[in-house]
Amino acid sequence: MPAAATSDVASAANEPHAGVDDGPHKRDLIAGLEKGLAVIEAFDQERPRLSITEVAERTGLTRAAARRYLITLQHLGYVQQDRKLFGLSPKVLRLGQSYMHSARLPRVIQPQLQKLAYAMQEASSAGVLDGNDVIAVAAASAGRVVSATLQPGTRVPAYCTSNGRVLVAALPNDALDAWLERQSLDALTPHTITHPERLRLELLRARAQGYAAVDQELELGLRTIAVPLRNFRGDVVAAMNVSVHAARMRMDQLVEQCLPALLHAQEQLRTLL
Repeated sequence: MPAAATSDVASAANEPHAGVDDGPHKRDLIAGLEKGLAVIEAFDQERPRLSITEVAERTGLTRAAARRYLITLQHLGYVQQDRKLFGLSPKVLRLGQSYMHSARLPRVIQPQLQKLAYAMQEASSAGVLDGNDVIAVAAASAGRVVSATLQPGTRVPAYCTSNGRVLVAALPNDALDAWLERQSLDALTPHTITHPERLRLELLRARAQGYAAVDQELELGLRTIAVPLRNFRGDVVAAMNVSVHAARMRMDQLVEQCLPALLHAQEQLRTLL
């Protein structure tokens, strides 16, 4: 075989392939789409209105590039402008609705959530891990308004929520360690665990016992218990919880009364996910 051909074969063997752990080739990615979505994600509850400079700072874009992306998104109807400040428009909800209406996961989980919520007469939600957060993909309240975070599309920190802890606990050890290292453990309430080693112990406890119970770490008055949801292969694909108000139920009652129903729903969903 010619030397040049041998060199080409060696290069091909060492080159990462799309679809494996290394991810797709850079040449296959559309940078403009990535940056445009980053601009949309720059807005959140704490910063619903941003200037061009603030968008640039939050996305790593130049000010000129941030301006062009904002103007484009405004032209498409996804961004609104009020003087020098920009904000997302209601049209952005179409992106989330496209997922909720087309994805199989929420449609499969929702009936079990409703059964669970009405059987317990408490709120229930399911979520998936997205970086440092949990995104709710389905929810049912049975008329109980426990927290504004318990509705589809809401994003909450994983470290102080029951859904988040069972999802992180399901990660391999090296991935769990890496996840812990990048957390900023802010004290959202006086009950929030903010020490990394103590949080690690809680994650390992959740892994060992198969559920996580969290007492008012995200919000005062909010107690939750969650179990992981596995598919037929045993992979954790989501988490499901029951949430109660602290005035109605102690932590020991939460485990005693709600865990059996959660485990039953978990088993029912395993053959469907």
